Amino acid sequence: MKLDDYRESGNVEQDRGGGGGGLGGGGGGIGLLFALVGSRFGIGGIIVLGLGMFLFGMNPLSLLGGGGGTQQAQNSGMTAQQACDQDPTHQFSCKVLASTEDTWAKLFQQRGAQYRPTKLHFYRENDSSGCGAAQSAMGPFYCPNDQGVYLDTEFFNELTNRFHAAGDFAQAYVIAHEVGHNVQYLTGTADKVRQAQQQGSEAQSNALQVKMELQADCYAGVWAANNRDRLQPGDIEEGLRAAAAIGDDTLQRSAGRTPMPDSFTHGTSAERVGWLKKGLDSGDPAVCDTFSGAI
Repeated sequence: MKLDDYRESGNVEQDRGGGGGGLGGGGGGIGLLFALVGSRFGIGGIIVLGLGMFLFGMNPLSLLGGGGGTQQAQNSGMTAQQACDQDPTHQFSCKVLASTEDTWAKLFQQRGAQYRPTKLHFYRENDSSGCGAAQSAMGPFYCPNDQGVYLDTEFFNELTNRFHAAGDFAQAYVIAHEVGHNVQYLTGTADKVRQAQQQGSEAQSNALQVKMELQADCYAGVWAANNRDRLQPGDIEEGLRAAAAIGDDTLQRSAGRTPMPDSFTHGTSAERVGWLKKGLDSGDPAVCDTFSGAI
């Protein structure tokens, strides 16, 4: 993807990694860490214990030994430019974020609304977020409490080596997907889903979460479609390959488990590919209605 001449976003900060957030002294386990965040890219989905207490308005921090309240990320003191310019991967991520800002600002303006950008928090190993602990094992995630995207860029190596989904556009898709969750927050979709989840069974809540994640995939496709002039040969294939690699059914099979649809929280590989492609083919957010009256 050709972004060398693109600006770097100023909505970026580098957190203190390697122990800044941790588990807060508790023994809650990795399953509860996933419960702290609203939406993840999907890599960690095979070990999530249900949808988690966060979605149901409860405070799981107490079970982690951290007491009540919201943990805040600890900033390293770097400027946004310093955070972006650490290495080529950080630079590229900041350029992708800037591109999503410009694209969604235009799309929102066309509908008479104003887009509020998310902030990208870089961290290493573990830190804290507005939703609690940030752990590399969680994969990239969006926290609705502070409207932030949390990313350990080492994840991109995992995407390449473990999931065989290499390429800069695969990395861009990851960021654009998380930005898609910010779009859902701003449009009110996230709140509607959370309210509906509170009233349903776990299986029904999981099904709604799948729709959330598929819509974020579609929004990532919409972003890419509106930047088609910057796509290079093979980019779209990279994105579709990444989407296929992280479907719930594929992840569960790779863990030696029989796929269990009621436990899916992100959708099958075919669904993720299909909705990403739908956004790519259209470029119109209106085609990304994965809910069809469900909320």
